[in-house]
Amino acid sequence: MIGWSRRAGRPRGRSRSSMEGPLSKIRTIAGLLRAKHWVKNVLVFFPIAFGGELLGNPGGLRATALGFVALSLAASGVYIVNDIRDAERDRLHPVKRSRPIASGAVSPRAAAAASAALFAASAALSVAACPAPAPLLCLAAYVALNLGYSFGLKHLAIVDIAILAAGYFIRVLYGSCLTGIEISAWMYLTVISLSFYLGLGKRKGELDAAHGGPVRPVVEKYPADFLSTNMTVFFALGLVFYSLWATDPGTAAKTSGHMTVTIPIVFLICLRYSLVLGREGQGDPIEVVLGDRVLMALLAVFAAAVLAIVYAG
Repeated sequence: MIGWSRRAGRPRGRSRSSMEGPLSKIRTIAGLLRAKHWVKNVLVFFPIAFGGELLGNPGGLRATALGFVALSLAASGVYIVNDIRDAERDRLHPVKRSRPIASGAVSPRAAAAASAALFAASAALSVAACPAPAPLLCLAAYVALNLGYSFGLKHLAIVDIAILAAGYFIRVLYGSCLTGIEISAWMYLTVISLSFYLGLGKRKGELDAAHGGPVRPVVEKYPADFLSTNMTVFFALGLVFYSLWATDPGTAAKTSGHMTVTIPIVFLICLRYSLVLGREGQGDPIEVVLGDRVLMALLAVFAAAVLAIVYAG
């Protein structure tokens, strides 16, 4: 309770420094877990949302929600391993040197213990969400691929981008395995194509941000023209596949043909993403999305349109 000190004539209570302590710890934990990157795991909700069972399948919704948390914990475990391995290099980077392990806020030993605990909790939650082997295998594949990325595969051109793209695809597949809801082949192709676009864009952003200066060895292997050309290819494929999904007879039957309304919204989202990516010179999808209000608004409009068509149409 706040009161007045007789000596100082000031209100007694927590000082600013005492309040900053807990906030600093929270920021450190969030930075260690890379909590903002959990947004990517919303993809696990695609099967139940697009399948029209978000409201009428409480068991599937529970499994998906638990799966979201399980995948988020697994992703954080992988990020911690990656940061432990890259700590020395990160200390030389103007931005990454502030990460908890690189800055010394968290010791490598404590971080390793946290990572192991996160992997164990992730597996337990996944089994609780769905005891069938398929979801756990998906989760294990995600962890194995990304640990492989951290332990050297990220230095192999093309392989690094393929792993980045696979991460998005596995998220959707994981959601399908948790609920038993099948996803259209067109939707899978859409996710795969746009995932490669995002992976290529990440490397393009790193190259642009360097402004001709030194970059990581793997980024040096990618000519700018190669990245731009293939981004265009996967950008176009993603839009074509999404259009084919939206106009597919199976989709049309479930949505009375109204899903075609979302096609121009997806076009605008992709165009805006490309504009922000080129303008800002950054490649991380989360940084691009969270750093642009117009893009976030377009994504919100898309989500609202899909939900309205699927559940109110």
